[in-house]
Amino acid sequence: QAQLVESGGGLVQAGGSLRLSCEVSGRTFSGGMAWFRQAPGKEREFVAAISWSGGLRIYAESVKDRFTISRDNAQNTMYLEMNSLQLEDTGAYFCAAGHRGGSHSAPLQYANWGQGTQVTVSS
Repeated sequence: QAQLVESGGGLVQAGGSLRLSCEVSGRTFSGGMAWFRQAPGKEREFVAAISWSGGLRIYAESVKDRFTISRDNAQNTMYLEMNSLQLEDTGAYFCAAGHRGGSHSAPLQYANWGQGTQVTVSS
């Protein structure tokens, strides 16, 4: 049974930085992985995705040039480096794995999810 566990969330002032981690146990995912986020009352939205090799990285326009996705396959861990955080970045951040193919930014294309880690950006 695969398990994804996110960590690294917290409370940070606008303009600050956080680094999220997603540790995978139980199996190795050889396909794409991604980060999504969900603010209260809103739908889950795509943040960033990365291929197995790391050669393909896709970002939502709202986070491009501020966030960096990476993965360490030897450690079975994915990361999200978040800089210049804005109030709009507040939400629960989820890692996703088990990409079924097709769009990397569609939640339905991922079979496995973590429980999420909360990121709160204050003014």
